[in-house]
Amino acid sequence: MTYLAVAIQVREPETAPASRREVIADFCRAAKAAGVEMIELRLDYLETPQPAAVSEIIEIAKKTQLPLIATCRPSWEGGYFKGSEEERQNLLLTALTAGADYVDVEWACLDQEGSRVSELLDRSAERVILSSHDFDGKPADIAQLLEKMGQHKAAVRKAAYQANEITDGFAALDLLQDKEQSGSLIGLAMGESGLMTRVLAKKLGGFLTFASISEGEGTAPGQLTVEEMKQVYRWDALNRETVVCGVIGNPIGHSKSPAVHNAAFTEMGFNGVYLPFLVETPWNKFREFVDGLREREWLSVRGLSVTIPHKHNALHYVQESGGSLEPLAEKIGAVNTLVLEKGGRVSGYNTDYAGALDAITHALGMERQELQGMPAAIIGGGGVARAVAAGLTDAGCQVTIYNRTVEKAQGLAAEFECSYAGLNALGTMDAKLVVNATRVGMYPEVKVSPLPEKYLRRDLAVFDTVYNPAKTLLLQQAENIGAQVIDGLSMFVNQAATQFELFTGAKAPRGLMRSVLERHLL
Repeated sequence: MTYLAVAIQVREPETAPASRREVIADFCRAAKAAGVEMIELRLDYLETPQPAAVSEIIEIAKKTQLPLIATCRPSWEGGYFKGSEEERQNLLLTALTAGADYVDVEWACLDQEGSRVSELLDRSAERVILSSHDFDGKPADIAQLLEKMGQHKAAVRKAAYQANEITDGFAALDLLQDKEQSGSLIGLAMGESGLMTRVLAKKLGGFLTFASISEGEGTAPGQLTVEEMKQVYRWDALNRETVVCGVIGNPIGHSKSPAVHNAAFTEMGFNGVYLPFLVETPWNKFREFVDGLREREWLSVRGLSVTIPHKHNALHYVQESGGSLEPLAEKIGAVNTLVLEKGGRVSGYNTDYAGALDAITHALGMERQELQGMPAAIIGGGGVARAVAAGLTDAGCQVTIYNRTVEKAQGLAAEFECSYAGLNALGTMDAKLVVNATRVGMYPEVKVSPLPEKYLRRDLAVFDTVYNPAKTLLLQQAENIGAQVIDGLSMFVNQAATQFELFTGAKAPRGLMRSVLERHLL
């Protein structure tokens, strides 16, 4: 079993000391109600930690009937205890006597003068977690460190360190992939780049992972909340057979894709988890990360969504690795979906153009072939405009690209054999469909529109690829005059649904995916 643990910052209450029992009891009850499976009591947060107080705290926490870890982290290893080593280790011995299931003891203090760690190990090795923490970065040789710890017969060995880039997390995962040892190991990379190690500890059978009860209550960088672990990342369903998917981007913390895809996995009964992967911008960082995933077959990585700024890197990766590339993705010059096939082959797709076409045809009640000859205007000259232009021209639309920088519109139009103009020509556009492929109108700048209201007509179909907010100012104004409107949520859901089907081979629950996205945009 991999425990989902929460660390309680045991502090002196601002009111009378007698209320300490109530504060700790309330927190422990809240942790158990949230579905926590183990509690760590961080005694170093106490201003005046005394043996009697430790015994009282253990007594209160034991009422949850959850396994307890007592920790008194010294300031020299990222904690808050500033007393002597003798005082600190006496508190840990007190915690053991009071009934803590485990005490966390720093590896670095084993050989310090006056250390009682050997006494702890001789007395209760089966209740000791030997730990190492590095808040600066990944240690040079974690495996060797854990091997040295193993000579002391502690019940659990722990290595936690700051991940300065996402590939740093591979070392923690590598520790856990040995099925025979993983249950007695904790390998965690801290920070946003280490998120995958916190979730995948369950897949690999690590002893525990940490979460926080609520946002901002974590005791280490990068901790997710218990609710996120359970409701977004499917903690209770994870096992060694779980398939891993995710989204690569930078930044990535804002992405709604994990919530959407994981909810779809649950709905369809698919044993998978979808994670956000923060990958640095340069090409070599992208290649190193994807190579690392492919080399670790035991991770069972099947599919990767790719977003800004890595869509060209993904295209390059497929080309360089000799993989299969969807023809229109090559023409667009961007890949937003990688599928890792059995046997190691990589396939690249662009689901953005398909998502846009599906949104348009569904709203207009027609098939793709019926778009043939339809005059369409695209506002914008970036990556989204490129994908939409590829899809619409491939469907036979008569496309004109409008952009502030006319030279950029001209270059894009030349690639897709269509017309172009500057934004000053929007007033004379002859179109049945107009598409906003810019970020104008996106949250938080919601009071602007890429198309002056006076240029809107009732006979237009207006498609805004912006999905936050779902109803942009452009769509509100178009709807007010009776024009057909198509929101960006439709494109997002359609492209995500196509990715889901590529990853799983199952039909995507599009209605559910849209409702989850709407809920997370509120």
